[in-house]
Amino acid sequence: MKEHLEHNHEQLNELLKKYSYLKKGLSNVYIDEESFELIISYFEDREDLEKAMEATETALLRFPYSAQLLLRKADLLISFRKYKEALEVLDKAEIFDNSDILLYILKTEVFLAMDKPERAVKVLEKALTIFEGEDKLELLFELADVYDDYEDFDKVFDCLAMILKEDPENEEALYKICFWADFTGRYEESIKIHEEVINQSPYNKLAWFNLGSAFMGIKLYEKAIDAYKYALVIDEKFDFAYRNMANCYIRLKNYKEAIDALETVLEISQPEYLVYEVLAHCYEKLDYYAQARFYYRKASHLKPEDSRWYYKIAYTYFKEQQWEKCLKTLMPALQQQRRRPEYLLLAGECCMRLGLFKEAYQYLSVLIHLRPKNIKGWESLIRCIYRAGIYEEGLFLIREALKITQYNPLFLYYESVFLFVLNQKDKALQILKEAVRKSPRRIKKIFDLEPTLAENPSIQQVLSELKKKS
Repeated sequence: MKEHLEHNHEQLNELLKKYSYLKKGLSNVYIDEESFELIISYFEDREDLEKAMEATETALLRFPYSAQLLLRKADLLISFRKYKEALEVLDKAEIFDNSDILLYILKTEVFLAMDKPERAVKVLEKALTIFEGEDKLELLFELADVYDDYEDFDKVFDCLAMILKEDPENEEALYKICFWADFTGRYEESIKIHEEVINQSPYNKLAWFNLGSAFMGIKLYEKAIDAYKYALVIDEKFDFAYRNMANCYIRLKNYKEAIDALETVLEISQPEYLVYEVLAHCYEKLDYYAQARFYYRKASHLKPEDSRWYYKIAYTYFKEQQWEKCLKTLMPALQQQRRRPEYLLLAGECCMRLGLFKEAYQYLSVLIHLRPKNIKGWESLIRCIYRAGIYEEGLFLIREALKITQYNPLFLYYESVFLFVLNQKDKALQILKEAVRKSPRRIKKIFDLEPTLAENPSIQQVLSELKKKS
């Protein structure tokens, strides 16, 4: 092997010497067309495009009808951004030989550079009528790229479908069509395409994976899981199949199976914060808060700059009603991002439960200032005011909330509660009836805020009338 390389190197040096003699005008020097191409490639490899062009021009003086040399020249002109000249050279090359796929690829490149994608499409469509086999597949990939640049995404999908019809096991097409099926929403077509591929090639793991992804797209999660399982029979270490399968299980609220799939991902691939985060989410959904915190902390080690981990861990403490731990854990997140609405909301809710009404009011007021139409923010602020016993100010805030949220019935219910507490019973009942008329299902909100109202005779009568109507 070493001797072969040394021999080639010696041959190239001899060739470059002959080329230098030719440039000096020595008449007895002859270089054939193939040798000129080696010289051009030598200069291109050294990124000396000026000398490569000089060699090409020299070669064309001796072989003016060489389509190959004309294509080399056009390629160099494209590098110099001389697109019109390149197109002229390509048209000339086509006269001598129209059977070289590079001719059409270079023409496509020129038209795209000139921002004429429709012309590029016509060139490739013409070429597709000429070529077969591997050349046709290459042209279809080129055409898909043109449609991508042209933002005609459905036709990108069509090109990839055509490739798979020609070559059902084409890995590049299988990888790409999964993305484009999702991007264009053409899931049902993708299912048919991949079922055909599987019929011809039942052990193609990518086809099974893509089939699963298409079923996911139309929310047939059980069928998607079955497809992913087939992919995993073929390749038991196919981690993306485990990831997507876990996603399906989560959509089906089967968190235990999702955990099993994700733990397998951790066994067969490098740890990622996203996998830890989803694992934590699954444990949280199962009310296994300690395990959830364990995986959120693991995620935080891989992405320590993200303040969300403090928030997510704090929220698990909130669910366990460990208010002090929740607030303490949340503080670093608030220090990093003081204006993040969900952080402010959790801090406000936590302070409220600790009886720190002043602090709760401050957090929730900032939230309302940042997001005036945030329903949850207004709701928490009003509950905070109620628990603090500041009823008059509460009524003022409720009326502000009603204006900003276009008279959301939730705040009519809250207004009726405040009016009952202030002993304005007739007005409270009038507001309550209006709230029930607009949103009868939310009537439980008044009992969440003030449970003793469940014993109020007037409210019991409203409930009785509501039951009769339903």
